[in-house]
Amino acid sequence: MELKKNPNANVGRNSSLYFAVGLNVMLLLTYLGLEHKTYEKEEIKIDLLMLDDQYDEDIPITTINIPPPPPPPKQVVSEVITLVEDTEEIEETVIESTEIGQDDIIEEAEVAVEDVVVEEVEEDIEVPFALIEKVPQFPGCTGNNAELKACFERKMQAHLQKNFRYPDAAADLDIQGKVYVFFIIDKTGRVTKIKSRGPDQLLEAEAERIISLLPKMIPGQQRDMAVSMPYSVPINFKLMNQ
Repeated sequence: MELKKNPNANVGRNSSLYFAVGLNVMLLLTYLGLEHKTYEKEEIKIDLLMLDDQYDEDIPITTINIPPPPPPPKQVVSEVITLVEDTEEIEETVIESTEIGQDDIIEEAEVAVEDVVVEEVEEDIEVPFALIEKVPQFPGCTGNNAELKACFERKMQAHLQKNFRYPDAAADLDIQGKVYVFFIIDKTGRVTKIKSRGPDQLLEAEAERIISLLPKMIPGQQRDMAVSMPYSVPINFKLMNQ
């Protein structure tokens, strides 16, 4: 025989509902407890300032009689006209015009050919390195033009390596890069008109110093005549630890 249970007598039938309601109430109390703020109350002291009755005193008005200043004295100006006789005669300066008019006659002067002095001016011809018939000769270089070109480039690289010195200031500031140096080997064999272009003035100054130490050479020739030759060389400044 089965026992029949009365659903109204089941105690745990609404336990989940009670649990949810209790949980919400606890969460609400926790939220209110965390959000509750208290402020420190400062004591406010109220002082009452009692002022006695003040009486306005009437200050008497005094008048000071100051006499007016005396009138300025009258000045009598007497005009005296003195007649001065002209004792010296002044000559007026006449300024003549330097412009030539239509009525002016221009004197024709004949110039003889013997009176003309002709001065011969030597031209400073510049021939590029690739087109010059005979390149400037470094001390110790010999041979034809092709051999002189190869020797010129070898001597130039050896000169750069021998005299290269990294500027201390540029090394401390980590300045590096490539500097292009332009110069001319004139018809006397000397290096002139040195110019440079690079990332910093310290490197440019060092590159120009190296090129200025080039020795005097035998000048280049074009049609058996000494000529100037422009040349450019790149100098790469790079720190080894980079």
